[in-house]
Amino acid sequence: MQPIDAAAVQEALNRLANRDIYIHLETTNGAYASHHNEGVFSAGAYIRNACIRFTRGKITGPGPYRVGLKLDIGWVYAEGLTHWEWTKEGQLLLAGHDYEGKLAVALELSGKPFA
Repeated sequence: MQPIDAAAVQEALNRLANRDIYIHLETTNGAYASHHNEGVFSAGAYIRNACIRFTRGKITGPGPYRVGLKLDIGWVYAEGLTHWEWTKEGQLLLAGHDYEGKLAVALELSGKPFA
């Protein structure tokens, strides 16, 4: 993965709009965060291979970035994104790493279900 190039990510989002897309969205502050520091509240969310269709995708911010996907009746968004990759299979992979380099958020979009 490489640091986000907002224009390139926007182009990738435009390519994926108005199609059935499989989504992987995950947030975490580490499953064991509260074990290492009692002052940390452990929280996360995970969704994989839900099929969505967004009519508009937009990347915003000076970095870390936010990506929002406009659905017919709602929104999906992820923020804190720092890195991206466009795979040979046409998958858009976005990740946000914290100040220690640990994964904090992942947003991945693909025309095929993720393995």
